[in-house]
Amino acid sequence: MNNFQWIWQYVKVNRRKLIIATFLFLISTALILVNPYIMGQIVDQVIDGNKDSLLVPFLLVMIGATLVRTITRYLYQILFEQTGQNTLFDLRQDMYKKLQELDFDFFNHTRVGDIMTRMTGDTDAIRHFVSWVSYQVLECIFYFVVSIVIMGTINWKLTLALVAVTPVIYFLTQAMARAQHPVFFQIRQSFSRLNSMVEENISGNRVVKAFVREDFEIEKFNEHNEDYKKRNMDAANVSKRFLPWQDGVANSLSVIALVFGGYLVIKGEMTLGDLVVFNGYLWMLNQPMRMSGWLINDVERFLASCVKIRQMLAAKPKIEVRNAKNQVRVQGKVEFDHVSFHFADDPEHHVLTDINFTAQPGETVGIIGETGSGKTTLVNLIGRFYDPTSGTVAIDDRNAKDYPIRELRDNISMVMQDVFLFSNTIADNISFGRPHLDEQYVQSVARIADADNFIAKMPEGYETVVGERGVGLSGGQKQRISLARALAKDPSILILDDTTSAVDMETETKIQQELGKMTTKKTTFIIANRISSVRDADQILLMEKGRVVEHGTHDELMALHGKYYEVFQKQLGLEKGEQVGNTK
Repeated sequence: MNNFQWIWQYVKVNRRKLIIATFLFLISTALILVNPYIMGQIVDQVIDGNKDSLLVPFLLVMIGATLVRTITRYLYQILFEQTGQNTLFDLRQDMYKKLQELDFDFFNHTRVGDIMTRMTGDTDAIRHFVSWVSYQVLECIFYFVVSIVIMGTINWKLTLALVAVTPVIYFLTQAMARAQHPVFFQIRQSFSRLNSMVEENISGNRVVKAFVREDFEIEKFNEHNEDYKKRNMDAANVSKRFLPWQDGVANSLSVIALVFGGYLVIKGEMTLGDLVVFNGYLWMLNQPMRMSGWLINDVERFLASCVKIRQMLAAKPKIEVRNAKNQVRVQGKVEFDHVSFHFADDPEHHVLTDINFTAQPGETVGIIGETGSGKTTLVNLIGRFYDPTSGTVAIDDRNAKDYPIRELRDNISMVMQDVFLFSNTIADNISFGRPHLDEQYVQSVARIADADNFIAKMPEGYETVVGERGVGLSGGQKQRISLARALAKDPSILILDDTTSAVDMETETKIQQELGKMTTKKTTFIIANRISSVRDADQILLMEKGRVVEHGTHDELMALHGKYYEVFQKQLGLEKGEQVGNTK
């Protein structure tokens, strides 16, 4: 399916508008033929034939034709624009829906700026094609064909002389299209890189200011901006090479018509009125030739945009999204059986290797290990954000792959390492997983997360709107709201990824005590750097380079005097070999 057939799938739902617009288009373009013909009749009959009584009727016909043409042209342009806007609306909806279906792998390999370019600039190029370029192409084709037919009936010799020039225009247009095609793809890629750079800089503006790197970022932006300008200048240079020739050849038609047409009038092979009519229709032959270069530019932009949008719409999530027929609440048993994992684009590097453990419903599993040891990847396999490359992750003795993805995730809550809050009220952020929760329940989970006190002190309490990504809140406050959001969902499996890293020890202890009361019926996974966060867990996994190197309870691991023991000593500030006293 080519790009024109593809976009027609979106356009055809507006076929009623298109039929009306096409009908009005035909009326409008047909009326263009009236005035040049009437002008010729005025010359032949009124001026040369001295039939003065016909002047007023002729003028009224010309005025009426112009008025009707103006109205019909306005109406069909409105209808084409409505069709373009409807197409844009449907296309963006499909793209946004596709974004919700795609998994982590897609976002790991696609820049945010690239996605935004597809959602904005690329879609607008398609709207422009549907709303304006499409009927401009139709007009040009109509003008060209009709003008040749009518001119041929007036004088075939003069028509043939003019048509002889058109092959030159055709070859120039083809050459321009070939030259423009790669240039517009480069423009689109450069614009995507520029968008990505700006988006990244805006997101990281605090880091930039903290390290006083404004000048560096401005210089980096200037490089991207310069590249984008260069790509557009390349496109302008292509136009500079071809458009003057196209315009020159097109304008030569007027010279040919006047010189050769005047010669034919002198020879008596056509009347002066016929020459006036001929010149009246000449612009209909001239206009398509002059417009061809500009329309080629717009078509190339359209084609470049279609490629990127179709790539995104054709992207398949590695993990199929299936809606659940019946919502089933899992008990919370989680089993890893010889699980290994590597990313598809790096098969040589195993992120996880031969992971084995079982968490019974209601148990708490602590996971500790150095940065990059695979802790977050491990818990991501539970919610099927990734699937293991070998081995099995089972939920309630059923392979996680057998669950419809949304049914499975509906039973899981995650507080992710990268805390994200929406630009909305605090109450809406907390109830994000379960909309329309009552106020008392929202406050109760906020108290468990030790967030109620600081929320109550805010200007509008739970109705306070937080800034984008939670700007204006401290790291600890964002973590506690995020924890409240996870608890509000009342999941069977709760995953806390370094949830209390930004809070003090006293607050962490308070949160753990409250969580202990609430999570007795939930299977809870706690990723932490502090052993104090996991020491009361039913089992603890110590990970190193994607492997579980030690596994047991706090007392069991301390008795081994292994890596866990060493970490515990360091965190207590004890010298190696010093007795640790009571560790429970």
